[in-house]
Amino acid sequence: MAPSLACVAAFVLVAVTPAFAQDAQVFGDLRVETAARGLVHPWALAFLPDGRMLVTERPGRMRIVARNGELSPPVTGLPRMAVVSQGGLLDVAIDRDYARNRTVFFCYSRAVTGGMRTTFARARLHDDSRLALENTTVILPAAGPPSEGFQLGCRIAQSVDGNLFLAVGDHAAWGPFPQALDNHLGKVLRIRQDGTVPDNNPFVGRQNVKAEIWSYGHRNPQGLAIDPASGKLWEHEHGPTGGDELNLVVAGNNYGAPLIHYGPDQPGCCGASNNVEEPGMESPVRHWTPSIAPSGMAFYTGDLFPAWRGNLFVGALAAKLLLRLDLQGDKVVKEERLLQGLGERIRDVRQGPDGALWLLTDHADGRILRVVPAR
Repeated sequence: MAPSLACVAAFVLVAVTPAFAQDAQVFGDLRVETAARGLVHPWALAFLPDGRMLVTERPGRMRIVARNGELSPPVTGLPRMAVVSQGGLLDVAIDRDYARNRTVFFCYSRAVTGGMRTTFARARLHDDSRLALENTTVILPAAGPPSEGFQLGCRIAQSVDGNLFLAVGDHAAWGPFPQALDNHLGKVLRIRQDGTVPDNNPFVGRQNVKAEIWSYGHRNPQGLAIDPASGKLWEHEHGPTGGDELNLVVAGNNYGAPLIHYGPDQPGCCGASNNVEEPGMESPVRHWTPSIAPSGMAFYTGDLFPAWRGNLFVGALAAKLLLRLDLQGDKVVKEERLLQGLGERIRDVRQGPDGALWLLTDHADGRILRVVPAR
């Protein structure tokens, strides 16, 4: 079982009220405001305690975005990375104790012989007199065949005990790697902040098995979030040609990739069959065919949308919308498709300290959007 988690943050976030809201649009009961623009393929955002946002751009830049939407110069101190196809600088998260230690976690693609590998790092953010990452340390380089720039995964979630859950894609390696326990590909991992392995991980002590593994049989995870009410870990991933999945992740479980999936078979790809069930493999809580290409995920706990407390929000790249999933226990009882006329690839979804939903759009001229009630 995942460790019990609480809903209490380790620091107090300052309310965010943008000084401006450009190009506001109304979609039914929702108002979408442009809080910032001019980002190049923004991939992830995290709120700092003072209400500013730390944002990654896939080409290898990290910026701080002020509450008035102003973009900082790129933060210095990032490691060299492979910026090819889907590779580059991807997820970012701040430590629960950031107000004291200024620790930032991030994920990127590191160049290796034959391609690139998903890599997780930690650093200290110094932004008082200069924007810089200090003491940058790799805490987990994913083990397994390199990627040519596809299906890297690269999501981070932190539990209240400080441990990190890390989602790694299968690197498009087209083989049995998500089912094999001697590598990190197609896995959700659990480590301490220094990269060591907690003693209660499910595969600790097994010979020729990576002790960091928490769950396996994943394809290309693009969302990872912990339900603050229950402490349960949720993940979503891209299917081969549909069959995108939402999974409730339990320690030691096998989620089937590439052997089972709900989308149409992709000839020659991944060793996948048309099977949707196999003994010992977990079925998704929900799946989407045709593909919506889910990306980013957040549980809502705010006050702006009281009827939506406890709901799960998922961005969609291909479908260009925002999904609202009403969960009752471990089941999705309702799905609502929001912002269908927006026409934007939604890469990340976060709840802001102001109770609004904040989105990133994945374009060469990407925006940060703030979603609030229309009235």
